[in-house]
Amino acid sequence: MIGTGIARRARSVGVIALASAITLGLAAGPSMVIAQAAPGTPDPPSGVGILYGDPQAAAPFWHYQEYDDDCVEMAVADVVGELSGDAPSEHAIVRLAQSTPSPSHHGPIYAKPGKRRAGSGTSFDDEPALLAHYGIQAVSTDKGSAKKTGAPTGVKALEQDLAQGRKMIVGLNAELIWREPVEDKTSDGEPEANHAVVVTGVDTAAGVVHLNDSGSEDGANEQIPIDLFVRSWDTSDDQMTVTS
Repeated sequence: MIGTGIARRARSVGVIALASAITLGLAAGPSMVIAQAAPGTPDPPSGVGILYGDPQAAAPFWHYQEYDDDCVEMAVADVVGELSGDAPSEHAIVRLAQSTPSPSHHGPIYAKPGKRRAGSGTSFDDEPALLAHYGIQAVSTDKGSAKKTGAPTGVKALEQDLAQGRKMIVGLNAELIWREPVEDKTSDGEPEANHAVVVTGVDTAAGVVHLNDSGSEDGANEQIPIDLFVRSWDTSDDQMTVTS
């Protein structure tokens, strides 16, 4: 699967997400308690909301992508920054991808802009190779390969990985989370995965997933209703690259 890294200018999705959060998250009433998840956090009891991850700490490592098709590289740079405190620049991560052979296809992970087929993007499965350059071990997994990789996927897996302090990049459909008409579709007419973002938190009280989304100028700590995120993520068969 490929992330073409669609770049989107400033938009109003944050307002929409906030309205959804009010609808979904406050339905439990004023007695809702929000707790920060710890490693091994079980399902919370009734009336308790859990925040998995630390979106506020992750937000400073978000950067807007200047190229139209380097969302994978920018997501990797974000994760490197979260783990090391020093994120590589867009120029540096793109240059690395241009000079690193792809484990999943012939040629480099990223070809020079202007010298490639339109929309070819970067394979989600190449994310671990880029992270390895910075000494970060990670695995790419999805619903079809979870048994082989030993890395489960799905929202519950996201929550537990975040509670353990792991970082993850997911493949999804950009237009769905941006609430725009879907342009990239499969041969069956279904939305196709075309974008990579970093999941920085899951808030069960507000009913939202927190993202660092390099494709939007409003993408630092972007908040998407969980059901919309699940629908968008399903386009990649719940693909994610998770650090170990």
